[in-house]
Amino acid sequence: MTSAKWLEHFGLMRAPFGKDVADADLWVPSSRKRVVERLVEACHERGHVLLTGEPGIGKTCVLRALRHRLPEAGFRLTYCHNATLGRRDFYRQLCGALGLAPSATAAAVFHAIAEHVRELETTRVHPVFLLDEAHILNQQVLEHLHILSNYAWDSAPLLSLVLVGLPELDERLRLRTNRSLYSRIHTRLNLGDAGPEDTAEYVAHRVAIAGAAQDLFDGDALALLHEASAGRLRDIDRIATEALRRAARRKLRRVDRKTLSASFDADELD
Repeated sequence: MTSAKWLEHFGLMRAPFGKDVADADLWVPSSRKRVVERLVEACHERGHVLLTGEPGIGKTCVLRALRHRLPEAGFRLTYCHNATLGRRDFYRQLCGALGLAPSATAAAVFHAIAEHVRELETTRVHPVFLLDEAHILNQQVLEHLHILSNYAWDSAPLLSLVLVGLPELDERLRLRTNRSLYSRIHTRLNLGDAGPEDTAEYVAHRVAIAGAAQDLFDGDALALLHEASAGRLRDIDRIATEALRRAARRKLRRVDRKTLSASFDADELD
């Protein structure tokens, strides 16, 4: 069944579990709102943040919520996701994200970034660098980040670093070789496992903004969906989408437990 047909079957305007979600429609579970608040507070306090969590648990949603919450007039967010680069190329990437012309040497690139950060301070704009997948950062980069966060003899917090990654990032930062950076990170957050209520809230939100006039999953199906996905959003999206397709083929108006159970393996056809 084509996407258009199964969407029409449920009266949906678009696929409810796609990635194209506007910030205004972003879902942050009740259990994660305090994490967003802590991130916002840390940025306003010009501090550094460590945010860890298992894959698919909602780290990106939290970061997008942070972007939506910080006023553009007072902050400049720079998102870097290529964590496998060496030190010079990492800073060259950062230059590009900041709109600067990257120089040839690592020292020149670092100088350009440092000067740019100081210039932002004169305009009362606080830069926030979001470093995603930081658990796989090159060790040279990791060791050098504390220098980027050190201005005026460590007395002027001119920028905030937000390091985001899997739980092993915290383990890496606790190593003796990284203690200088770790000691500067005062806000350390971990996204724990999502609960069944988070999964139910997420599904209800996504089908509502897609145009559903009623719940599309019954209670037993939601319970099984949470159990199968462990609350990981990417797995919820995949399983729930397949379940809706199957339900439409069977002319069902709601996904029941049987249909949801048959959706774990997308290669298994009706």
